[in-house]
Amino acid sequence: MPIKVFVQTYGCQMNLADSEEMFLHLSARGAVRTDNLDQADAVLINTCTVRDHAEHRALSFLGRLCKWKRQNPQRIIIFAGCAAQRMGKALQKRYPYLNIVSGAKEIEHFDQTLDKSGLFSPAATPAAPQAALSAYVTIMRGCNFNCSYCIVPSVRGPVKCLPAQTILQDATRKAQAGAKEITLLGQTVNAYQDGSTTFADLLNRVSEIPGVQRVRFTSPHPIYFTPQFLAAVKDNPKIARHVHLPVQSGSSKVLQEMKRGYTREIFLEKVRALQVAGFEISTDIIVGFPTETEEDFAQTLSLVDQARFTAAYCFKYSPRQGTPAAQLPLHSENVLENRLSILLNKVRGLAEQAYQRQVGTVQSVLMETPRKGRSSSNYWVETGLDFPVGSVVSCKIERAEGTLLFARNEHD
Repeated sequence: MPIKVFVQTYGCQMNLADSEEMFLHLSARGAVRTDNLDQADAVLINTCTVRDHAEHRALSFLGRLCKWKRQNPQRIIIFAGCAAQRMGKALQKRYPYLNIVSGAKEIEHFDQTLDKSGLFSPAATPAAPQAALSAYVTIMRGCNFNCSYCIVPSVRGPVKCLPAQTILQDATRKAQAGAKEITLLGQTVNAYQDGSTTFADLLNRVSEIPGVQRVRFTSPHPIYFTPQFLAAVKDNPKIARHVHLPVQSGSSKVLQEMKRGYTREIFLEKVRALQVAGFEISTDIIVGFPTETEEDFAQTLSLVDQARFTAAYCFKYSPRQGTPAAQLPLHSENVLENRLSILLNKVRGLAEQAYQRQVGTVQSVLMETPRKGRSSSNYWVETGLDFPVGSVVSCKIERAEGTLLFARNEHD
């Protein structure tokens, strides 16, 4: 009987991709995936530690597994990813029923971790990607920046770019398994370089893989968007016209204290250049960084207005142990909640305006259901006709309601 594995992932797309990669090693050892925890023989928990809340959720789930493990002591629990990297062997002292701890820096050696555990049969079948309309492909790991609030460099290590040939082979396998959309992943994804192969080169080469209809990427860093990049991708319609570009703050003073490596003015220049090239921009914003004043917060609000983001993921500052900013005095919870509420209201209003601006435009939509898909610029679009899932349809937008565009086929 095959081992049934329940996979629980916390965090970003990088974590989802890592979970997929780890499960491939499990499947090569005869495991199959299940969505029913009660029927599972093993649980893989892949964790995030970027924010305190994400880490607590993972640990809470691990704690609840004590009863699950007691029901059958032969069951296996694997705790992996960023929180595992940060907490290390202390986890097994706190949770003695935990079988394997595998940190984020060990992802490339997860197969060896499984073999050393003695809990799984040796790999017998080649790992094959699961069929999915959209697939993630990791192109680099780690981060060379040292933002004062961020724990990622310490748990994922410095940048390591995967060979271009390895990436192309991975993307090809996933396209052959049915993926129509490939998303390239990295902490500073647009800093990718492998010999003479630049990030723009890689985007164009992935778009040439048979079956690939669209290529996305996340998360880029503002300083690596150059005129050369825009020139290299401007005429390739398969490269999605959407960039998720974290800004974190609209105050140059706070950005300097965060060690982000750019000013407010530089960020807005990058945004304008991307928008002129036809890209829509979404972002991440941290509210209540310890040194953020009311004037700094006002600068963030004005930057949001100027940048005309289509969406923004807004978070209250969360101190992470071991980062420089964690030593700074915190704002009160009332200040954090008030600023977050003000920002979220502004972001919602701008998102509604962004959707209304699409009315009358023609959008290229990759169908994810017979009548619904995502446009190249990352808007959800509902069509008036059925189309094959995975096909790309040219639609004229007739109206916008909330965060959904309604369209008809351009040739109707």
